[in-house]
Amino acid sequence: MLKTLKSFDLKDKRVLIRVDFNVPVENELVTDDFRIRSALPTIKHCINEGAKIILISHMGRPNGKFDSNLSLMPAGEKLADLLEMPIKFSDNCISEDAHDVTLGLRSGEVHLLENLRFHIEETNNDQNFSINLAKHGQVFINDAFGTAHRSHASNLGVSKYFNQKGMGFLIDKELEFLDEAMKTPKKPLTLVLGGAKIDTKIDLINRFIQIADHILIGGGMAFTFLKAKGKNIGASLVDETMLSQAKIIMANARGKTNLIFPSDLICAKSMNDKDSSIFNSNEIPEDLMGLDIGPSTIKNFSDVIAASGTILWNGPMGVFEVDGFHNGTEKLAESIGMATKNESKTIVGGGDSAAAIKKFEMMHNFSHVSTGGGAALSLLSGNTMPAIYALEI
Repeated sequence: MLKTLKSFDLKDKRVLIRVDFNVPVENELVTDDFRIRSALPTIKHCINEGAKIILISHMGRPNGKFDSNLSLMPAGEKLADLLEMPIKFSDNCISEDAHDVTLGLRSGEVHLLENLRFHIEETNNDQNFSINLAKHGQVFINDAFGTAHRSHASNLGVSKYFNQKGMGFLIDKELEFLDEAMKTPKKPLTLVLGGAKIDTKIDLINRFIQIADHILIGGGMAFTFLKAKGKNIGASLVDETMLSQAKIIMANARGKTNLIFPSDLICAKSMNDKDSSIFNSNEIPEDLMGLDIGPSTIKNFSDVIAASGTILWNGPMGVFEVDGFHNGTEKLAESIGMATKNESKTIVGGGDSAAAIKKFEMMHNFSHVSTGGGAALSLLSGNTMPAIYALEI
């Protein structure tokens, strides 16, 4: 059984919360606070209940070495601004000083510990490191969905040393939309896939072939399928190692789900080329590459989305970061947003998709936007989530 945050008496208790503050930072300032804001409901609840809050998180991949560019200090400053209160910060998550600060906390105070991954023991799920982290708390709450598919000390190892443990509001919400909603989706169910790589989405596609009515495939990954179908795709991105797998997927989908690929594309010599043209997906010149879906594809995809009861979207339709190749992703985001207004359930699977809708200022146009790209893919693919499984009582 998984316990939720409201299951615990938190008054005067030291509550160790694994959050995901792995956010982009430039010039020591957080440039995207989506993940920090997503953790606020759990943190504020603990404050209101009179808990003593200790927050742990990673930032980037420092590989066990200190890197000032990956300090959690900017995230702490952003959190303090959002909470409108000062917080305490320790520059080593397991030092004697850090433990002393934790023991000296008063009810309602917040203590953020420095980047867990400055210690290689974190990713190695080291037992002694887990024990030292666990000393900070009396109750353990995991609210870091973005790392729930990882077997690390801060989400898997520490859980062994707590009798009182459970999930925060964010993980609870992620499971509600990404797990429960997919078990009994409102039909028709449409999966919208984009991005460059097929290999990270193989398990997801294979699972949804069994349950989805439509799978729309755009972005760079579409070209591997198009080439496997014998199309002339010019100099477009192709993963040659996945051609046979693409053929297997298309064969398995026959009679089960409707696989739909781009019929036209916006093409240029490179993403820096301002001179682009629209070509049929079977007639791309040898010196050009597809960098976005074209208007006919946008209409076709949008029509399918409009008729769907549940839409799950993971991956952009083109190089959305570059003006001129953003239109397909933006128009599909608008279509999915309109489906939300028409009472369809719409779920964005984190990662680049979340970055795209933030760029287009559409974050609130969907039923749910996941905080975890890789974790969302793993859960939706039906894989076991070690950090969530570890919370079972």
